[in-house]
Amino acid sequence: MPEVTLESLAARVAELERKNADPPALRVKDWRRTIGMFADSEFARVAVEEARIIRENDREEGRNKPDTEESE
Repeated sequence: MPEVTLESLAARVAELERKNADPPALRVKDWRRTIGMFADSEFARVAVEEARIIRENDREEGRNKPDTEESE
């Protein structure tokens, strides 16, 4: 690794400043680009299954919960 000197650091900082002075044009974000992004992902399959279980548990809890309007 080359020796780090004040001059080499100044040159590196100048280069970074030059590169970042004119940021590239901002890309318009489009949510449609994300469709299918995790199609072959085991993580996505597990997350979807866990979400399904949570929703089903919430539904079951709602079915078993007494209606508060009738009990008053």
